Amino acid sequence: MSPQIIFQLHLVLGYVAWLLCFSVYILPKLKSMDRIAAHRAIATLHSFRFFGLVFILPGVVGPNLPASFTTFSAYGDLATGLLAMLALFTVRIRPLFWLFVVAFNLVGLVDILVDYYHAVQAGLPAVAGQLGAAYVIPVIYVPLLVITHFVALYWLVRPQPKMVPALASKAAAV
Repeated sequence: MSPQIIFQLHLVLGYVAWLLCFSVYILPKLKSMDRIAAHRAIATLHSFRFFGLVFILPGVVGPNLPASFTTFSAYGDLATGLLAMLALFTVRIRPLFWLFVVAFNLVGLVDILVDYYHAVQAGLPAVAGQLGAAYVIPVIYVPLLVITHFVALYWLVRPQPKMVPALASKAAAV
């Protein structure tokens, strides 16, 4: 089997495995949380995206990894991770928290979609071995990131359920 086929198979199976795991274990837990706690949990996961800088770290990835993929990916991940951290830091200042939640999800999803485009244009699947130790990022970590971005963005745009007046007054008192 060619390295290109193996990489593409790993990528697809990464999505399948995470969709199964997410739907059975993670999504029910997130749904049981209040809106802010659920978005904080997603932001916490994305706060580790600074790790994407590994794509430009010599010795971790091979020298023949396409720069058109690595540079944008590394800095897009860093920006997303920093925005997610800012969301976590500002959770007590709700307008800023929501601004950073929207920002890290939009920046992060655009980053991943553009990374996929760059990867295809640069023929990354054929040289996937050049990813070295970073190979696990696109096949294990990225599928979960994509899934959580879509869930978070969906939750941000869907209408919020109306609170029962008694619960609303109790919540306002807290």
